[in-house]
Formats: sequence, C-alpha cells, structure tokens
Amino acid sequence: MRRGQINNSGPSHQDRLTVSPRQRPRERQMTDLIARYHALVADGEITADAAQVAALHVLEEVGAALAAPVPKRSFLKRFAKPQAPEGKRGAYLWGGVGRGKSMLMDLFFAAAPIAEKRRVHFHAFMQEMHAALHAARQTGVEDALAPVAADVARTTRLLCFDEMQITDITDAMLVGRLFDLLFADGVVIVTTSNRVPDDLYKNGLNRDLFLPFIETIKERLIVHELVSETDYRQNRLTGAQRYFALRGAEAREKLDAIWEDLTGGENHPLTLTVKGRAVEIPRYHNGVARMRFWELCGQPLGAGDYLALAGAVRVLMIDDIPQLGRSNFNEAKRFVTLIDALYEAKVQLICSAAAAPEMLYIEGEGTFEFERTASRLREMQDADWGRTD
Repeated sequence: MRRGQINNSGPSHQDRLTVSPRQRPRERQMTDLIARYHALVADGEITADAAQVAALHVLEEVGAALAAPVPKRSFLKRFAKPQAPEGKRGAYLWGGVGRGKSMLMDLFFAAAPIAEKRRVHFHAFMQEMHAALHAARQTGVEDALAPVAADVARTTRLLCFDEMQITDITDAMLVGRLFDLLFADGVVIVTTSNRVPDDLYKNGLNRDLFLPFIETIKERLIVHELVSETDYRQNRLTGAQRYFALRGAEAREKLDAIWEDLTGGENHPLTLTVKGRAVEIPRYHNGVARMRFWELCGQPLGAGDYLALAGAVRVLMIDDIPQLGRSNFNEAKRFVTLIDALYEAKVQLICSAAAAPEMLYIEGEGTFEFERTASRLREMQDADWGRTD
C-alpha cells in the first residue's frame, strides 16, 4: 500500500484560486484528480484517506491556474522589479512525515495537461540555480538572477518541488526574489514540506532577511496542512527487520526490497553543502537516503557532514558495513561519529553488515568506546525508533 493522509476540513475559502470565466475555453482540462485517486483506492494501491481528498481539491484549483494566460514581459522589464501576480499561483502542502504529500503531488503532476512541467527535489533545484547564477555572472550581466529565472520560465509552466526546506544561508537569500520572478512570468509552483511556512529557516542566520519570502508563500500559494494521525511511511518499518547481518547478493536483495517499498523505486541524487563543500547523496527520495559504507565512511567526512546528513533525511539505508578493526581504524572512527549523529537526530537506520553490532569491532584501539555504538545500533532497531515530526 502506498502512503496517504487526511483532513476533513478542506481548503479555506480565502485561499481560493481565481480564474476568469473567459479563461475557461482556453483551458486544457485536467484529468479529474478525485476520480483518479478513488480508482487507485479501488485497485488497492492506496488506502482511502479524507485528508488526502481534501488536499486534492486544493490541487484541482491549482490546475485551474495553469489555464491562465502566460504574462508577456519584455526583455527590459525582466530586469525591473516584478509586479505581483493576482491571485494564488500554486500550493504549499505541509504536514508530518509519511502523510502522502509526495504521492498527491505526483498524482497532480501526472494529470497536469501540459508538457512544460517539471518535478524536482527542492535542494537539487536550488543547486542548479546557484550553478546557473555563477555562469551568468561570468558574462558580466548586471543582474544575473533575471536571465536565470527567465530561462526557467521559458521552458516550465509548472514546477513541483519535493520537500522544501531551507537550511543554507545562500538559498535563504536567493529564493525570495527567484520565486517573485517565476510568479511574474506565470510559473505555477506546487511544493511539499514537513514544516509550516512560518518555521522555514527557523533560527537561521540573518533570518529577518528571509521573512518576506514567508509572506510571499502565504500570499501566492494556497497553504494547506495535511492533518492525519497515520504515518504511512513509518508504519512500513514498524516491526520490520532493520539490521541484516548478511553480505553480498542476499543483503542487497533485502535492502533493495525495502528501498522499493519506501520510495517506489524513485531516485533523485541530492547534494548537501557543508561549509562550502559538496556532500553527495547518490540515492535519495522523499526523505529516504541510501549509501554504501565506503561512500559514507571511506571519504574524509566529519561530524559536520554527518550532522547535515542527519538533518536532511528521515531514513538512512547503509549497504555493506564491514568488519572493523586496526586495518580500517579511520573508517571505524567515522562510523562511530555517523551513528552518534543519526542517533541524536532520531534518524531511522536500515543496514546490512558483516556481523551483529557487538561483533563489528572486536580488536584494536577503541573497542571499549565502540560498545556504546553497538548499544545504539541495537536500540535503533526497536520498532518505535525514529522521529515522526
């Protein structure tokens, strides 16, 4: 069963999208989202959830915004302060982990009757914007962001972002004006987040400069909370085995099955920026990351890197943890630091290893200290382990 969620209240009237009746003949009709959802329920693909249905009503309204004419702006006007577009230009779906936000957005994205659409993880998109800005600055243009935003709007009418979360000061300083430019060019934005808009970039450096963007979200997007007591993703791990003392093909088969169940086989590489350095997560989707032991502990990573990783994921899958000892002492030290970061952040851990936790590190300096790591690995296998916010 795929994950879902519920809210019986439905969208608030003040957040309705306004589309002129004149625009209706121009609209390519969006497939009935509610009908598609109930078809999935009937087929046993998902569990019916009233909160999800309420969110789909919001997304159907967003679909109407795609019918509105795209505003035409001259090249010179692109460099002027964009005029605020009338009405809402998308949706901000927020709620706890595993409530079905990404599944609903995927349903909406598939049904959107346009070719000029893109679904991308928010962090990946912002990294693209930083790279494009760097390239634009090399041309000597005075305002590098204007042509970058224009390039996006030229090919994209609908942007769907998974997991909006602002943790980087450079993203915080960029995202407000970027969204203003995209809205002014008629781009419709749908994003999911685990946080209410007011909690974005909470306690961040120079957060007062970020506050206008929060107001932009409230003004331009329908802000809708998915309220449900059910965490579908976490239920998938409740009572399930999380630590596999296996090697080779059998271990990969076990973890492959869990990855497929948690992510549907989706894979969006993610890059975290830590003190100006890039930390690559090659396999990532919807809060779930998967890496090999040597990708995590065979590289010169430190506590800051592992803390950033723990803050970015809810579930971490690690393949092929080896027997540890004198021959790989540095890797063992990094592994201890990694487990400490995951433990403190309440990240759910799923892994395959060469031995049981108590037998992973049995010789060499640091065996006494590793007892705490082994204990934490055991505790992290408990059925109720992991944060649910």
